[in-house]
Amino acid sequence: MGSRSSEMEESKWTLKSDATSEPFPYCCSACDCSEETFCGKGFQNRTKARSMSMPSAPSSAKFRRTQSLHGPSPVTTFGPKACMLRNPKAVMHIQDPASQRLTWNKPPKSVLIIKKIRDANLLQPFKELCIFLTQQKNMIVYVERKVIEDPAIANESFVSINNFCTFREDYDDISNCVDFIICLGGDGTLLYASSIFQESVPPVMAFHLGSLGFLTPFNFDTYQSQVTQVIEGNAAIILRSRLEVKVVKEYREKGSVKEMSLVTNGDKTMQYQVLNEVVVDRGPSSYLSNVDLFLDGHLITTVQGDGVIVSTPTGSTAYAVAAGASMIHPNVPAIMITPICPHSLSFRPIVVPAGVELKIVLSHDARNTAWVSLDGRKRQEIAYGDSITITTSCFPVPSICFRDPVNDWFKSLAQCLHWNVRKKQSHLSSEEEEF
Repeated sequence: MGSRSSEMEESKWTLKSDATSEPFPYCCSACDCSEETFCGKGFQNRTKARSMSMPSAPSSAKFRRTQSLHGPSPVTTFGPKACMLRNPKAVMHIQDPASQRLTWNKPPKSVLIIKKIRDANLLQPFKELCIFLTQQKNMIVYVERKVIEDPAIANESFVSINNFCTFREDYDDISNCVDFIICLGGDGTLLYASSIFQESVPPVMAFHLGSLGFLTPFNFDTYQSQVTQVIEGNAAIILRSRLEVKVVKEYREKGSVKEMSLVTNGDKTMQYQVLNEVVVDRGPSSYLSNVDLFLDGHLITTVQGDGVIVSTPTGSTAYAVAAGASMIHPNVPAIMITPICPHSLSFRPIVVPAGVELKIVLSHDARNTAWVSLDGRKRQEIAYGDSITITTSCFPVPSICFRDPVNDWFKSLAQCLHWNVRKKQSHLSSEEEEF
């Protein structure tokens, strides 16, 4: 592992709002821990410092209209005596997307570069970016070790500079070391960045160097000026909500040491942060999947078909839209439930509030087990007695925009998905208008 300068300051970042009617509720700050020098033993046991906090909503004496995707902020008093009970555990409040801006409490000093593995076309952009950040911007650059072990990069001299550090996924904790993230590749690099940070995520700047590029709004041609703007705190930002997923495996003894090693005492709970979707499907079985879907403890339906997709608004334009769901703007606080090839013509995708808790379990009369995958990874079997609990996470992914959240999203719809792209109808001539 490379060394890190002891003079580096931990930077702090927040989101500021241009709106003057009411303050933006999100605030994120790093902890006040003292500076320390790396000793070469990895990043294990480092405390995770960044956390999202939300102050209580400001009171309003009269109705005030604010720009937001939800229209005006509703009045919470009804008549002379009735009012809405305040919920201190509210997940989020959405303001005008155009007012969400990135700012730094302290200048950023470190950056994580995520590069698509074994892609020869990314070698030169990766090299240019690393040299620019280390030599011109004097920043600490973190790169995953398996990127450096790529034979195409291993012999490059720039990886041996002092401001270059490596880490290993699922082993080294860099959550308190990285000020912001730069992704080089396709949409998968942003999903991978989300999986590395299971709590607070640093701001992510994604360059379009992959195949689709729906989530990567930046072109690499002018990377120097764009990265400089981000370092100076001049950028729009969008908070992409994630799903907090808990997979509970019931203890079972089947005589196999390999199977018993999954769980020791009691149930085993695994927790994940998911940016796109949770997919529950029938796996290799030829039978229909048969799972029960609960919402806040109440059974709402039984899914019979190839499976079900539970997605964020960001994930609504991925697997969900391919299965017939609607597309939801990432600023909308919601969870999309989409059946996969349901055995019912009336089973249509539905959108539920972001604050609900969903639970998926295998039905008692199911003929086979089910399988679950999280953002296309961590695929595992779900048997009788196991459960999957899904809620909206308090740790969104702050994605840096090229222009603003609305323009970037519709531009991606048109360019990547060709949404409503068709030949225009020809206009009528003056002779035809007479008839």
